[in-house]
Amino acid sequence: MNRPQQFPFARQSAGHAPLRQPGSIRRTTSIDSAWPDGYGEPWDMVGRARDLLTPASGEPVELATGGFQILTSPMREILRIAISPDHSRAQELVGVRAGGASRQAIGSVLGDIKGTPTYQLLDDFAGASLVAGWIWSQWRGDWATAPQRTAQQSTAGRKGRMDNICTGFAVGGSAFSEDGGPDNINQSFTEVGPLENPDDAAGWHPMPFQQGPQKRRARRIDLWIEGDLIKVDAGFQDSGSNPAGGRTAIHEYRVYAEVDRASSKLVSLQALPLILPFRECPGASIKATRMVGTDVSEFRSLVLESLPSTLGCTHLNDVLRALADVPSLAALLP
Repeated sequence: MNRPQQFPFARQSAGHAPLRQPGSIRRTTSIDSAWPDGYGEPWDMVGRARDLLTPASGEPVELATGGFQILTSPMREILRIAISPDHSRAQELVGVRAGGASRQAIGSVLGDIKGTPTYQLLDDFAGASLVAGWIWSQWRGDWATAPQRTAQQSTAGRKGRMDNICTGFAVGGSAFSEDGGPDNINQSFTEVGPLENPDDAAGWHPMPFQQGPQKRRARRIDLWIEGDLIKVDAGFQDSGSNPAGGRTAIHEYRVYAEVDRASSKLVSLQALPLILPFRECPGASIKATRMVGTDVSEFRSLVLESLPSTLGCTHLNDVLRALADVPSLAALLP
């Protein structure tokens, strides 16, 4: 069988966030997952987000904040939800299952808050809940074969089938075990340090210290203007606390982009695969350049249409989709 193109394992974190640039806006978001009743039980997800303006001179200005608290079922259904700022229709999302259904429901019910930090968090519920349970692989030796894991796998891919769901799960690749099922044991992951820059206390919104089996999806988007271009530096990481007291990451990307101010079209894109679980995964970074020339403001739908199946990476697609708010954020720059 011909194997998909393979690359050396991506195992190097970018480290803490860069210092904020004068005349820039930074959006940071985080979604923390914790299991108060143990693995296989409903779990708590807490989302936090902030848009921060760093003027050319003077103190930073908080432009907006957002958040949510969601109780999630083992099958990734919303059992309970509260969002900040509050919204009169938020309770209509109770019972919705993460994935395409949740993105469609969020767009339909809360479309009037698109572009806000809260909407970004809710849009990210699908991906964050998909990966959250992975952190138990650091705490339970039987995680890959536990009955709870087997049941939850049915919420991933196409009703549990992962064949060609993304670049990393291309048929014939290292993501599959000999029996043809997903290989949940031989995944690559890496020890990482804090995302907060010690020389920039305001660089991230407050994120609590995690201990025990707790997972975090965090993203950062920096943008500023240079001539006719919006410059973008974005970071993304899926990580969690480990038994040694540190943190371990399973996904990390760094993305650099240039967007035309007048048309909102993507002029250039560089996606760096830093930490990924399988040898085939980095190939998605090359394919992502297909988005050059398209309208960034349409990325929430356009990325999924342009980079489906083995053309994309589920998590890199999420990084790119989050860039949809870049033009509207850039309009807030002085």
